[in-house]
Amino acid sequence: MTTPLTLTPGRRPDGSALLTAVGEIDMTNAEALCEALDATHGPVVLDLTGVEYLDSAGLNVLFARADRVELVATALLAPVLSISGLADLTTVHGL
Repeated sequence: MTTPLTLTPGRRPDGSALLTAVGEIDMTNAEALCEALDATHGPVVLDLTGVEYLDSAGLNVLFARADRVELVATALLAPVLSISGLADLTTVHGL
């Protein structure tokens, strides 16, 4: 059973846009991530520390926005972000 995805927009202390994701990102909800990122204009920090699973559909959303997304991730997602090459295209904190 998959864990539902919760996306919460906010602001960091410096005023920059923040989107916090909790749950699993897969083909059933990648469109929701896409819409949430597109609703945030300009650069956005995507906090993935609460994400337990990220599949290729979620990676595709992130690759398409790598020029304006900064990621915060845990060691759980580190191999996925590194092997996919996403970590080479955007800033990833926590690796």
